[in-house]
Order: sequence, then C-alpha cells, then structure tokens
Amino acid sequence: MSDALTSQDTTTPTPQEAITDYARQARWTAVPEAPETGAPMSSPLPERVTARARGTLGAEEWRTAEATWSDLADARYRACVQRAPLGPDAPPVRVGVKDTVDVAGFPTRLGLRGHRHHAGVSNPAIAALPSDLATVTAKVVTTELNIGVGSECVNPYVPRIDPGGSSTGTAVSVAAGICDLGLGTDVLGSVRWPAGQCGTVGLRMTQRTPLLEGVFPLSPPMDALGWATRSAADLAYLWPLLGLDRLGAQRPAGEGPYRIGVVADVDGPEGTCGPVMRRTLEAACGFLEASGQRLGPVRVDDLWALRGPAWELCARQAWDAYQLWRPWVPADLHETTRGALEVGAKVQDDRYAWILERLAHTRATVEGDFDAAGVDAWLLPLDPAPPPDLAAADARVSTIPAPGDPDYDLRVAYTPLASFAGLPALTMPVARDERGAPLCVQLIARRDHEPLLIRLAGLLEEAVGPLGFTPS
Repeated sequence: MSDALTSQDTTTPTPQEAITDYARQARWTAVPEAPETGAPMSSPLPERVTARARGTLGAEEWRTAEATWSDLADARYRACVQRAPLGPDAPPVRVGVKDTVDVAGFPTRLGLRGHRHHAGVSNPAIAALPSDLATVTAKVVTTELNIGVGSECVNPYVPRIDPGGSSTGTAVSVAAGICDLGLGTDVLGSVRWPAGQCGTVGLRMTQRTPLLEGVFPLSPPMDALGWATRSAADLAYLWPLLGLDRLGAQRPAGEGPYRIGVVADVDGPEGTCGPVMRRTLEAACGFLEASGQRLGPVRVDDLWALRGPAWELCARQAWDAYQLWRPWVPADLHETTRGALEVGAKVQDDRYAWILERLAHTRATVEGDFDAAGVDAWLLPLDPAPPPDLAAADARVSTIPAPGDPDYDLRVAYTPLASFAGLPALTMPVARDERGAPLCVQLIARRDHEPLLIRLAGLLEEAVGPLGFTPS
C-alpha cells in the first residue's frame, strides 16, 4: 500500500464533532450582521436604482451582495418558500409575492405542504412590472389557505412579537431586506397586520376584481391586493416608477392641506381602544397637525357596527369555498385553519344574505360619508392594542373571531372598516412601545385614492422621523 494511502486520516468524528462541524458549515450559529455602510444593500433605494442605471453598481457586484445578505437573512427570518437568484441583468428592485398569488415560473402552494399549482400567467400587477427595474425574487410565506396561524416566520425587528398574517412573508421579507417590495392580499387586514407588526408600511388597495386574477379567493367581495415597503418614502418612490399608479382608476392626491377625520367610534360606547393605542393615535394627530393638515372628529357608526358581520362574511365564504377545495387540499389542516372554517359553517343562509345586502348598501353610500363629514381620509389606530407577543398569538384556536368569544369585541378590531366598504387603507408605525414593538395607525380614503394615502403617509413619516427599526 502506498504512503499516500496509509497517511490518510481515517479517524471517525464523534457525533458531537459532526454536529458542530455541520452547524459551522450551515452557519446556524451566526446571526446576520447589518451590511456595512456604503454596501449596495444599505444604500437608499433611489440610490441603488440610479447606480444600476448608470452602471456604477455592476450586475455582478449587486448579485453577489444581494445573495450573500438574503441567504443569511432568510435563514434567520424564514420569510421565503422559494427564492430565485437575480438574473444576468440584475434589476435593482426585488419583489416578493405571497404564495397565494400566481407568478409564472413559481409554483403556488397556498401555504400548504402538499399542494402545487404551476401557473402559466402571472397576476396582472406582477405581469405589469417593468422587467428592467423589478423582478420577482421570492415566493413568500403565507398561512394555510389565508386563514391559519403559525407561519414560522420571525419578526425581523422585534423577534418576540408575532409577525402577523396571513401575508406574513410579504412584510417579513421586506423588513428583513430580502425584498424591497412585497405583494400580498388583504381581506380583513391580511397585509396591514403583518406590515404594522413588522414595522413596515402596508397599503391595502381599493377592491378591484380585475386585479384579483391569479389570486386564491378567500372572500371575493373583500379580497384586495396589498403592498409592503420598508418606508412611506420607498412606497412613494416605487409607486410611479413601477407603474403601480396605473393599476385601476387612481385619482391624484391634489393639493393640501388635507382634511382628516379622526374616527371617534374607537372611544365611544362600542369603542375598545386601549390606552397605549389611544396615545399612539393622539401622537399621530399631533404630527399631522404640525405638518399643516386639518383634523377633526368623525363618526362612522353604521360601518362600525358591520365590523363583526365582515368577519362572518369572510368565514362563510371560506367555508363555502372549502367544499370545493376539499379534494385538492390535505385532510390534516392546522387546527386554527379548521377552527376558522367552523366559524363559517355556523353562519346561516338568512344571516349571510343580510350581510351581503348590507355590503352592497355600504359601498353605494360610503362616498357620501366622506362628503357629509367634509374629509379626505379617516384616521384611527391599526388595532385596539399593541402587537401581541408570540405566545399570545399561538394560543388562538381560530383566526376568525366568533360571536360569543370572550374577547370578540377586541378581536373584530378596526381593519374591517376598509374591507367591508371596499376602500384603500394604509398602515404605518408612528411610535414604539417598551418592548420595541411598532405602534401603528391606519388611514382610510375613498375608492381609488391610493395616491392620497401615500402622500399622507409621507407627511406623517417625515414628521415622526426615524424609529430605529433594523433587523435584529
């Protein structure tokens, strides 16, 4: 036998040595560090777009920096179900798409382990993105069928805080710096909650049926596309750049100052707003008034009373749809998914018909509510209470509150106002609590007034100033 062969180390590593070696290779022990100042990942988005257009940021440099960061960040925050590397042209804007929205070249899984749908055509909002500026780099996590709990994502800014759902990965991927723009769906707050709980900006669009092609339907009258960005400035920059301002009949914001109605129902006899979120709302009012906007109280009593029925509508339509989905989805759905479906099974036909009648009436008259109050938008907290810790969120047996639940009034919350009326709504943080968790308000405007919401968010963000959110 040769010396080369006899000199080889044939020592078998111990199990602990093998585990340690694998952990080192897998970088399990490493928490991603923030990119160094000046690196492509830390540059403001407009600077990166300009640098790519001028060639001062080369394609290979950008691809390498992006892959290095996203590999580490996704290992930590688990936002993606599938990632695609930047192509040869390496567009500067990375888009993550919720895994209930079709993107050609990616399977759609609906948050299920055993489901695959391979779409040949992308959702219209994705198909319209300019390929030289933006590309889909990830399909991102959603909860089961839009209604389960437990995404296994980690909130990048405050890991102990529930990252929300169902468009969980939409917000987490943006907060983690894996994507610059996230597309999700918002039924009763499904983009606004994760965006708010992850410290990002979330915009629910006006409910428009043509934009929902290639979107898994949960409650078609309330389903809407929603977007997440790291800041209001990023949203304002990307909106015209990527042609998002051409999605539907969007109306210009017009000249300010704007008239904002502060929804007084949150503190009325049926109000549920806790002291922390009341102070958050007061702070937002102060910031907006300091920026020159005119604020005054409004009441939305009729719509306020329909927040619970909005949940019933979603639950009943999910239950009806499940009768059609059943052959194509696993039998072992998560208990929270089953719990939500069971809420819908209890909504009787006469109740269902009444809710649909009220929805049609609301949408025919809601413009008059803005006119009567003389306001351009409504302002209210995102929720009655700050974002929950993970332990509290995991204890829920259903994502859909049912009449009779002990915390029903709290859980119907405030996001259904825009959903039931089919209106656009935007949420953003304006403060942090003692845990570091984001405290958010939401703005609601008339149909097709997304530009106004983006403008108001920019004014509010400028007045608030930096809140110090960075991946933990």
